[in-house]
Amino acid sequence: MTHKNKIVAGLLLTCAVSSFSAQAEWSANASVTNNYIWRGLTQSTNEPAVQGGIDYASESGFYIGTWASNVQYAADDVFSYEHDIYFGYAGETETFSYDVGYLYYNYDEEAEFDFGEIYASVSVGNFSVTGYLLANTEADEAEGQNFDFGSTFYISTDYGVEIKEGIELGLHLGYHDGDFNEAFNGVPGSYFDYSISIAKDGFSFTVTSTNLADAGADGLDNDSVKFVVGYGVDFEL
Repeated sequence: MTHKNKIVAGLLLTCAVSSFSAQAEWSANASVTNNYIWRGLTQSTNEPAVQGGIDYASESGFYIGTWASNVQYAADDVFSYEHDIYFGYAGETETFSYDVGYLYYNYDEEAEFDFGEIYASVSVGNFSVTGYLLANTEADEAEGQNFDFGSTFYISTDYGVEIKEGIELGLHLGYHDGDFNEAFNGVPGSYFDYSISIAKDGFSFTVTSTNLADAGADGLDNDSVKFVVGYGVDFEL
């Protein structure tokens, strides 16, 4: 996955806690993009990003993984990084599939904004609905802010379909709300994001935007339409 485009767009890394299954699989991924977009907002001041991760998945449904990317939140920032760690359980029934887990976002010491979320996703056919709840953070609350468990959330719905052999169309709509969202992203406490994407053979093209009326600090252009081109590969280890 990139993990981050992470319905987390692909948290299918899985680990058995007590012992490694003979059917367990290790995999890795790497990608490059002209703009790192997370929940409709740039995480790289509209500059390119190089990303990659390693996943372990067991036949039982448990998984664990790690993923990293360069990030930049202001034009004059020095190099910074995001390093994620996640684990969970994924499975399916005759009518739907599901995925539940925990995701920890780790940043460099200067940022001091590490946080964790719990998430759950349900998919039926080509549709999926995913929710994230703030679980914990090292960030300090300003006066009047609330960073308690569950005080900030993100919910999204996605639809994906193969429109022609090897060509996939994706539609996305998300909603983000809560004080931590405002503190972390520098945007109002709630907003919608939406996107449409086309992908084939590792290449992807996405048109994404939000309903924000403010461009945000440092000209992040959070109120404008963004065009994102990326390429990613997966490896079996």
